[in-house]
Amino acid sequence: MDNTMGQGIILGIVATGIRLATPYLLAALGEMFTQRSGIYNLGLEGVMLIGAFFGFFVTLTTGNAYIGLVIAMVAGAAMGLIMGVVSITLKAEQGISGIGLYLLGWGIAGLFYRLYVGGITTIKGLEPISIPVLSDIPVVGQAFFSHTAIVYLAFLLVPVCWVVLFKTNWGLKVRAVGTTPQAADTLGVSVNGIRYQCLILGGMMAGLAGAALTVGNTHMFADNITAGRGFIAVALVYFGRWSPWGILAGSLLFSMADSVQLWVQVLGINFPYELAVILPYVVTIVALAMTYGRIWAPAALGRPYDRGARG
Repeated sequence: MDNTMGQGIILGIVATGIRLATPYLLAALGEMFTQRSGIYNLGLEGVMLIGAFFGFFVTLTTGNAYIGLVIAMVAGAAMGLIMGVVSITLKAEQGISGIGLYLLGWGIAGLFYRLYVGGITTIKGLEPISIPVLSDIPVVGQAFFSHTAIVYLAFLLVPVCWVVLFKTNWGLKVRAVGTTPQAADTLGVSVNGIRYQCLILGGMMAGLAGAALTVGNTHMFADNITAGRGFIAVALVYFGRWSPWGILAGSLLFSMADSVQLWVQVLGINFPYELAVILPYVVTIVALAMTYGRIWAPAALGRPYDRGARG
């Protein structure tokens, strides 16, 4: 009986961790493309908040969760475009621009929530989809193969992003623009054009990540529902060394730590609540500290490109 209960708890932690990894994974994969092109977007948290609200609100008004996800991506793309105008066209300092974008997203989401919703409201979001045959595998089937569509999409995007980044002509242009923009420009690649594309793509994925929280997980919206996940997603790009597989590993590491602290509370284990809550953040800090000095960022990351200044 004890063994069965222990096994159930472990599988519960794994299943919860897989679900919790989805927002981190989606946002970090999008940010990976953005940083690979030479732009870092510290406003990811604000973009996720925008996606979380619009995904929730459209689902609430239309009754269709998938329309909510699409609108969340559109809203995220608009935020990415704003970041592009400020940091690429106007060449503002990217760190400050990102913080401004975060505050903009936080303000808009909070304002619209109070104006058009007003209080805690639940929606009928995404429902779990059990994959035939695989979900029937003894012991692990339900833990791995009974999740919502957005969870499956997030994990499927890992190999897709790897192929796009390392096996396509567009991916080559992204890496070239983020490493040697002058050389890429000489070969006819539009540096700013690629960077705009990556920011819009990153914004779409961050918007979808935000909607994964409200439409996929909680089925509600609340102030600051992202709770720092956007900033963690930026850190996960560094931890994952700008690789989809590394980002997957980092996302699972953090989400499993988050899952453990949730289960500690659910099971009523005699462990200080405050320490359980900070566990995932401690894991992230330790993991980043362990990679210090052993990571190689894109050479042009954070540097505005001025075509007229080519030497």
